[in-house]
Amino acid sequence: MNPAGARPSWDPRFKPCIPTITLTGATAHHSLCGLFAQADELAILDCASPGETVAVIEYLLAICFASGTCPSSDKEWRAWVLDRRSLASAAAWLAEQPADSWDLFHPAQPLAQNSELAADLGESGTGTAQLVIEYSGDYNQHFDHHHLELQNPLPAADAFRATLTQHAYGPYGRARMSGKRLGAKVTNLAAGRLTGRIRVVALGQTLGETLRLNLYPPDGPGRPLNTSWKTGDFKRRTFNEKARPRAPRSSADLHSSLGRSVLLRPELGPHGQIRVDRVLIGAGEVLDLDPLRHLQDAVYSETTNGTSKPLWPSPSRALWQQAHALYSAVKDDRTGMYARLRSLLPYKRTMPGAPYQLWAVGLLANKTLPVIWTHGAYPYAPGMAAHLYRASRRGSDIAEHMARTLKHAAIVAAETAFPAVRAADEAGQVARLDARYAFWPAAEDPFHELLDEVIDRGVEDDDPVSAPLVAYALELLTTARIQLLQRLDALPPSDRNHRARARGVQLFDEAMSGKRAPAELRGETALD
Repeated sequence: MNPAGARPSWDPRFKPCIPTITLTGATAHHSLCGLFAQADELAILDCASPGETVAVIEYLLAICFASGTCPSSDKEWRAWVLDRRSLASAAAWLAEQPADSWDLFHPAQPLAQNSELAADLGESGTGTAQLVIEYSGDYNQHFDHHHLELQNPLPAADAFRATLTQHAYGPYGRARMSGKRLGAKVTNLAAGRLTGRIRVVALGQTLGETLRLNLYPPDGPGRPLNTSWKTGDFKRRTFNEKARPRAPRSSADLHSSLGRSVLLRPELGPHGQIRVDRVLIGAGEVLDLDPLRHLQDAVYSETTNGTSKPLWPSPSRALWQQAHALYSAVKDDRTGMYARLRSLLPYKRTMPGAPYQLWAVGLLANKTLPVIWTHGAYPYAPGMAAHLYRASRRGSDIAEHMARTLKHAAIVAAETAFPAVRAADEAGQVARLDARYAFWPAAEDPFHELLDEVIDRGVEDDDPVSAPLVAYALELLTTARIQLLQRLDALPPSDRNHRARARGVQLFDEAMSGKRAPAELRGETALD
């Protein structure tokens, strides 16, 4: 008799199950081997979320490092990118690996999973909603989550990608299992190594170019690659005591680290397809990361207390407002990914658009509750970092100035229209007239168009920024003023409300043309 929830190891229907990854490009599905062999024919990964796409890219990078398919120096990295070095050696390495090492449902060494959870799967396992970060909700085991018991089987490939996302982005919390057998610490879920920060991926025109851009001279030997909890020539943590963070043993180890203990239970679908119907998630490994060696893509920003930390997802500040931080890193960083990008020869425009994109991705969470993926792609062309920094910095400043003014205009109008309002109701009355909530979403597209225009003008233009900035500022000015008027026009007709409207509009117009207004709004050119 098998343990509850365990799969009969002799059942040939589930063995081996080599995961596939869905892509957009040549064909619908590719094995991992085929993916590397045809990487320069494939456009993009087609995943369920931005975080899942990043997690898959991380895993592909890990395979490159494990197989030695990576540059040995920054100089060689430039040659890899410019000469479009083939990634076929990674495919050849994969083809030589034992199939059991890549079996998603291997009884002892399931791919990217921990078979030690098998005895607990029957009692503590849930439906597949727990595996997918967007559906899992709060991990807290002390609340009743009926949605986790829903029968919603996932295709094996989808479950594999969701598992990789858990390893990279799983938020902290409490696992939904008892821990009596493995130890109490199996329920203490630490935040994944990408949780709480913005991960920046340099995107190329093809999947192959994207991988080459994000490869780097490896840290340590190629192996070990974490194909499962039971593989590797080192001892994994136990769950009888608090986890001791360990330093990654190599770049392959870093990018394939098992931030969760996960176990998937397979079943056969109505048409004989293999899918996952139950999952169990416990604590995984905790890494001790060196910022210089292990966070090469991180963009550092100061917190309110003056300390510096990698750029983080913010519920109150849109990601595009931080684009200047990315360009500042390319412009100034002496090491890491941004210094390598800066080392590429200035881009000679042969077609519209930027050759590369800086894709920033983060998971916005409310403590242990995942809320939404935040992401944005920002164009980059070698040799244009300073221009793009200036455009994004000034573009953000202009939008900030208008948003502050809209708030002040709403306050002045509310004070005039509702002079006797109770203190408890004051914030609500101001919010009725505050156009910022409509302005910020409307400002994002013009900001991206500003960056695209700067790229299109190219390095051949002595000043590709000033004219697009003026056009951008005037467009935002029109948008902000219309939105302010729409808010103020909602006030019922009366002498007092007419005065409120006039005062709000006057404040706005004076702020847009006064001495403190951005230079672009005053018909001048900003030098910063």
